Amino acid sequence: MEAGEILLRRGLIDQRQLTQTRQQANGHGDGIKLIESAVQMGFVTEEAALRAVGDEVGIDFIDLTSTDVDLSLLKSFPQRLIHRQTLFPIRHDHGQLIVATSNPFDLYPLDEVSAATGFSVMPILASRVEIAKLIKRHLGVGSETVDGLVAQAVKDEEDGIELLSEIETDGSELSEMAQEASVVRLVNEILLEAIESRASDVHVESQPSGVVIRYRIDGLLQTQPVPPEINRFQSAIISRLKIMARLNIAEKRLPQDGRMKLKVSGREIDIRLSIIPMIHGEGLVMRVLDKGSMKFDLRQIGMEEDTYQAYRKMIDMPHGIILVTGPTGSGKTTTLYSSLIEINTPDVKIITTEDPVEYQLEGINQIQVHQKIGLTFGHSLRSILRHDPDIVLVGEIRDLETAENAIQASLTGHLVFSTLHTNDAASAYTRLVDMGVEPFLVASTVEAVMAQRLLRRLCVHCKQPIQLGPEDAPADFPWEKLPGKQIFGPTGCRECRQTGYRGRLGIYELLITTNDIRQLAHDRVSSWKIVEAAMADGMLSLRQDGWRKVLSGVSTVEEVVRNAKSDFSMLIKR
Repeated sequence: MEAGEILLRRGLIDQRQLTQTRQQANGHGDGIKLIESAVQMGFVTEEAALRAVGDEVGIDFIDLTSTDVDLSLLKSFPQRLIHRQTLFPIRHDHGQLIVATSNPFDLYPLDEVSAATGFSVMPILASRVEIAKLIKRHLGVGSETVDGLVAQAVKDEEDGIELLSEIETDGSELSEMAQEASVVRLVNEILLEAIESRASDVHVESQPSGVVIRYRIDGLLQTQPVPPEINRFQSAIISRLKIMARLNIAEKRLPQDGRMKLKVSGREIDIRLSIIPMIHGEGLVMRVLDKGSMKFDLRQIGMEEDTYQAYRKMIDMPHGIILVTGPTGSGKTTTLYSSLIEINTPDVKIITTEDPVEYQLEGINQIQVHQKIGLTFGHSLRSILRHDPDIVLVGEIRDLETAENAIQASLTGHLVFSTLHTNDAASAYTRLVDMGVEPFLVASTVEAVMAQRLLRRLCVHCKQPIQLGPEDAPADFPWEKLPGKQIFGPTGCRECRQTGYRGRLGIYELLITTNDIRQLAHDRVSSWKIVEAAMADGMLSLRQDGWRKVLSGVSTVEEVVRNAKSDFSMLIKR
C-alpha cells in the first residue's frame, strides 16, 4: 500500500489533504517524498507518519532523544552511507546491527551496510531531524563535506545559504582553493548550524591541536564538535570567509574587519567578521545578526510592569537625556531600539548615529559612523541637529565631545538616548563628570539611567520545580518572599540543546533623576551615595530585579549570581 493511502486509512490526513500533498510531492505518492510533503504542509508530524508506515511494514519507531547509542559502532560503519542515506548505527542486538533510518521505503542502503560490516542489519525508524542531530553531534559540523561528499539527499535549495553580494577573487591558488565546492559547503554548514542554534557569535580559533569552533548561545560559549580532518581545511575556511566579506585573503599579518549579507530560508542575515593574527594562525569571530528573528518590543524584553510603566513615562518626556548602561552584550541596543519603536509616530522625527548600524528600523533615519573619514559620533550629532529631529539616538558616549554635544542637544529641546559602559546606573553620573562635563550640566540634563544585564531564560519545555534551601542561594536572596512561590531549575531537552535554558531576558535597574539625585550629582558625590539615595526613593538594584525573575519562575539563582553582583550595602543594613 502506498504511503498516502496508509496515512489516509489511519486517519492522519483526509482526502483533501492527500490530494494537496500529492500535488506538493509532484505525484510521488508511494514513498518518503509524500511523507515529507505532508509534514511540510503541517498535516501530520513526521513521528506520527513514520509510526503509521512502520506498523504497516513491520518496522519499529524509536525516539532517539531517549535512546542510548553505542558510539563505538561508528568506527566500522561506512560514513558515506551515514551522510548520503541519513543512517546511524544504534546498537548490537543478538548478533544483529540495529540501524536508524527515516526512509522505510528504501532499504537497499541497509544491504550495503550489511556487506560493509559483515553483520545482519535490522532497520528501525527515527525522525530525520533527530538522526541529523546525532550526525552533527558525534561526527561534527561539516563532517559530510570533509569526506568530500558534496552530493547529498537534500535538494540544493534546502542548503539554505545565498550570499547577497558578488564574489571577487584575485585568481591566486589560495582563492581558487577557497572556492572549491567542498570548502563552500563546509563554510555553509558552519554558518547554517550557527543560525539554527540561535548563536550570536561564531568563534573559529587556531589552537596547537587544530581548529576549534565555538558558538556563543544565550551568552555562553559552546564548543561545536568537528572532525579532526577539518584541520587541513583551516586556511581554506578562513580564505572563503574573507572572500565572502570582501577582505584581502593575502594579508595574514594585520587584523581585518568586514561584513557580509546572507539569505537563509528567506531571512536576511547580517554577519560582521573580525580577523586577528594569532600565534597558531588567524583567529576569526563572526557576529550573527538575524534580522528575521529579532522583535523589538519593550514589553517582551523582560521588564516587570512597574519598571515598564516608570520607564515609559521617561521616554515620553519632551527633552533630556536617557542613558542605558551595561557591558558589551547586555542588550542595550535591543532596549534602545525597542524604546524608539515604542514612541515612533508619523509626527515625530527620529535620527540615530550608530557604530555600526546593527538593525535597520522602518521609519527611523539611521547614520553609520565612519571614523576613518572623520564622521564620529560628535561630528554626526552636530549635523543631526540641523535636520530638525525630535528624538536623537547616539550609539555611545565615548568622549567629552560626544557628551557635550548630547547635552547641548537636550538643552535645545531634544530627547536624547545613548549608552555608557558602566557597571550600574549611579556610576553614569560620575562617569560623565570624569569625562569633563560640568556637574551642573549632568544634573540638569540626565533624566534617567537604566542599567541592565541579560539572564538566560529557563526552557519552558523542561524546567522542573525545585526546593530551595539556605545553602542553595546567597544571603541577600529575599527569603521573606519565598512562601507561596514555586522555584524552578533547569533540566535539559532537545528544544534547549540539553542546557535547560532557551533565550534570554533582561534585568533592569532604573534610576530616575529626582531632585535629591540632581543635587548629589551637582555636588560631585560618589556613586555609592547616589545608590543609597536612589534605593531610599524605591529603586530596585539589578540583583533585586533578578530575584524577582527567580521568584516568578523564569530564571534561576545561578543566573542571577553570575550576572549581577551582590548588594553589600543592603546586606549591611540587614
